[in-house]
Amino acid sequence: MSEEHFKSVISHAKEYGFVFLSSEIYDGLAAVYDYGQNGVELKKNIREYWWKSMVQLHENIVGVDASIFMAPDVWKASGHVDGFSDPMIDNKDSKKRYRADVLIEDFQEKYRVKNQKEITKAKKRFGEDFDLEQFVATNPNIARNNAKIEAIDERLKEGLESGNLHLVKELIEELGIACPVSGSKNWTDVRQFNLMYSTQMSATDGDNKIYLRPETAQGIFVNYLNVQKTGRMKLPFGIAQTGKAFRNEIVARQFIMRMKEFEQMEMQFFVTPGQEMEWYNHWKSHRMKWHLNLGIDKRKYRFHDHIKLAHYANAAVDIEFDFPFGFKEVEGIHSRTDFDLKQHELATGKKLQYFDHEKNESYIPYVVETSIGLDRMFLVLMSNALQTEDLGDGQTRTVLKLPPALSPFQCAILPLVKKDGLPELAKKIMRDLSLDFNCYYEEKDSIGKRYRRQDAIGTPICITVDHDSVNDQAVTIRYRDTMNQMRVSLSELHETIEKEVSMKALLKGLI
Repeated sequence: MSEEHFKSVISHAKEYGFVFLSSEIYDGLAAVYDYGQNGVELKKNIREYWWKSMVQLHENIVGVDASIFMAPDVWKASGHVDGFSDPMIDNKDSKKRYRADVLIEDFQEKYRVKNQKEITKAKKRFGEDFDLEQFVATNPNIARNNAKIEAIDERLKEGLESGNLHLVKELIEELGIACPVSGSKNWTDVRQFNLMYSTQMSATDGDNKIYLRPETAQGIFVNYLNVQKTGRMKLPFGIAQTGKAFRNEIVARQFIMRMKEFEQMEMQFFVTPGQEMEWYNHWKSHRMKWHLNLGIDKRKYRFHDHIKLAHYANAAVDIEFDFPFGFKEVEGIHSRTDFDLKQHELATGKKLQYFDHEKNESYIPYVVETSIGLDRMFLVLMSNALQTEDLGDGQTRTVLKLPPALSPFQCAILPLVKKDGLPELAKKIMRDLSLDFNCYYEEKDSIGKRYRRQDAIGTPICITVDHDSVNDQAVTIRYRDTMNQMRVSLSELHETIEKEVSMKALLKGLI
């Protein structure tokens, strides 16, 4: 994929009602977006796929919906007030602000791209005899590039973990990293920038400063004991939550990739201390399976271990996707140890321990977290699904090949003409199907133009009601991906659609 493809994704998202710039008639609000009529359906279906796979398919995982507002002391105890920050650097010429670590990571990506080019050339040269593992292990160019990546990792880690941000600036200067806008290497010093938004809870309170939550995880931790006791939960068990979070990002860019207001889907899995790495590896594997179950090429995904661990973690990895602008994080899996519960116990003086009947002792559980950005997953699907196909004879079609169960509409009902009883029969079919599927009804324009519009919004099945339908009680269904058509009786229509578009069929791939 390329930057041109990314521009096409952004344009398509607006033109077909997926994503709009917030407050657009007032010239918009930077890094804040609204989901349109088709986008909200796709987003809802992604959320449902995550929720059902996480909660419905696991008897030991339950859900909560915690408030966005929380007691300010929650964020003091969790470390967010003092430590929730990113290293920031400004270019003096362009006046643009960047995350210093991201600038360095983008520089490293150039070496990874070089490695991939070496691999691609070798594949063409050796054909079926190509041994990827052996080639990577023996090729001197790849070894040289990997050594450079590792050396940069070590330098960056030293600067971030020691808090000596001067080392980070030195690294940027030594690597010759230039501002992407101005091409200038005239940088300010690197400094920390707190990402939390604050607001006022009440005009009458004294110290009334409160925060918009920067993550959904803490709402789970402060409710851990409530859920454990009322649900009679036994270790290991998980608590899942989806919801809005807010971060004053240094560089809010790349469309909905990095926004100031976004939605997370998180699950905190509570385990016996000492078993956290076993569960960490389990969830690492299981979450990658969730992604690949959507039919996306596995070569577009990779794991990326964290260079600098967060203050609460003893292991952390990102699941990255190859976006049009390169590999970027979509989901994180973290072993958070007992940090959060211990901090809240110390701050409140209230015991947050689990009594283990088998061991006859109490202890604070360890936690393994899975955290995925819903908006980023939306962008994954849009980037992967949007295609322009050559149909021959100088004709093309734009098609959004989304997983059928996640598409905004599962089927479209299209009467061939607006007369002869066809609209009446089509609307009856829609009433029957809409109890189980989200259906789109359209009469306007030629059937060919209507097919193209449905292709562009990702509708997997079109149902055409023609003159024969009134007599033979059958319709023609057309499949989005192949454009193949077949005649189906009305009595078999529901079952035919169900096989293609059901969430159940998608979830089966995870069992």
